[in-house]
Amino acid sequence: MPGGVAPVQDSHHQQRCAGDDGLTASLVIICIVASSAGLIFGYDIGITGGVTTMEPFLKKFFPSVLAKMMAAKQNQYCIFDSQVLMAFTSSLYIAGLVSSLIAGRVTTAAGRKGALIIGGVVFLIGTALNAFAEHVAMLILGRLLLGFGIGFTNQAAPIYLAEMSPPKWRGTLTSLFQFFLSAGSLLACFINYMVFPMGENAWRYALAFAAVPATLMTFGAVLIPDTPSSLIQRGKVQEARLALSKVRPAKSDTESEINDLIKSHDERPKMRKSEAYGMLFQRKFRPHLVLVAAIPSFQQLTGISLVAFYAPVLFKSIGQGTSNALLGAVILGAANCAGSLVSAYAVDKYGRRFLFLEGSIQIFLSLVAMAIIFAVELGTAGIEPFSQTSAIVILVLMASISISFGWSWGPLTWIVPSEILPTELRAAGLGVCIASNFIVTFIISQTFMAILCKMKFGAFLFFAAWVLIMTLFVGFFVPETKRLRLDNVGDIWQSHWFWRRYVEQAPR
Repeated sequence: MPGGVAPVQDSHHQQRCAGDDGLTASLVIICIVASSAGLIFGYDIGITGGVTTMEPFLKKFFPSVLAKMMAAKQNQYCIFDSQVLMAFTSSLYIAGLVSSLIAGRVTTAAGRKGALIIGGVVFLIGTALNAFAEHVAMLILGRLLLGFGIGFTNQAAPIYLAEMSPPKWRGTLTSLFQFFLSAGSLLACFINYMVFPMGENAWRYALAFAAVPATLMTFGAVLIPDTPSSLIQRGKVQEARLALSKVRPAKSDTESEINDLIKSHDERPKMRKSEAYGMLFQRKFRPHLVLVAAIPSFQQLTGISLVAFYAPVLFKSIGQGTSNALLGAVILGAANCAGSLVSAYAVDKYGRRFLFLEGSIQIFLSLVAMAIIFAVELGTAGIEPFSQTSAIVILVLMASISISFGWSWGPLTWIVPSEILPTELRAAGLGVCIASNFIVTFIISQTFMAILCKMKFGAFLFFAAWVLIMTLFVGFFVPETKRLRLDNVGDIWQSHWFWRRYVEQAPR
């Protein structure tokens, strides 16, 4: 398909890049610390679905949902169709939407490191409110604070990783964020499964444990340096030299890399921080704006919400006990982690487009198969119980979605937007990216159980149709950015069959 044209780099540029391709232990450690921001987001995604299946939690906050669960005959599609219950899940994402737009300015002014610390502290406050909640208002306030914290960390971490990484390893190191996100979700599923037998306060223990990864990430962020690009942007050139020398091999030409960053910064137009969002809407940045908004929006239309925060709910809906539902979520979390490891290996070897397209096709086929099984087993009435065989097949298909998402739309949603944006627009652009992701996640999390109740098995076909659309979008409009230096990625637009009409031609 069109869109895969890579820019031609001159031999001098290739020689200049060759010296900074190596990994150092300090770079890996620093990137692991920054990537651990994904733990808190993943943990929250994983913990929510499990907690909302625990009877003590439902009894205290959502008794009407518990009553439907206990009914002798209930429509399996509609058990968890409660607007208040969905508000508990979705409130985090509307808060994340708001904070991600604020975070763009904070990430520019306070640096990538500063935004990570701020996000971690706010997340810890939200965790405390959730763990000690006594009524729904307190519960949702805690969720809002969690969302504010995640809005900061989700924006800062991918930028940090992209700016710290040498070109050869940028895809692998940036994909660490998705790996930790998957690991956080798996950890949450495991915690849900372990605390379930602990009785009335099991849900409190599950929510409180979020403080552990949040504390580790926050204190770790205090110890790491900020990125050279961010330091130069704020006029701290000497600190940028020191930061770069800590993460590059001893023999690499760090001075040349610093000079390139300074030159790139000086050649770009000076602007107030508030002007960056306005620049994104200029014609020459149309490709950047479309991709940073479309890719994260499409991510949530893959149907991953079925696997993430609604997996235990869905298993419970098809007649599985709470313990089996939580165990199924653990299996799906492990599949997602495995997919993230595949991505870390393959993203810089096979490229972004290949993983996007393969993952999309696999997700599409799995969703269609799920729709067929739900149609056969439950029809539209949704009263007949699922057979054990069909429940196992559903688990396998959801695992297929989870693992393919783990090596495609999961990590690439953070990798590609962080690569294609110029330095002066990177924070603002990632703000749009996170906001787009959160607003679609909010809509889906607030409406999914209602969609399942109204559309029945057609809900899976709904997501399959979106996956088909996004596969075509990637094929035609997403260029390949594998192994390109961040200060040269802009060249890809001028060789792209569609986007070249929008960007300014480079001077000859």
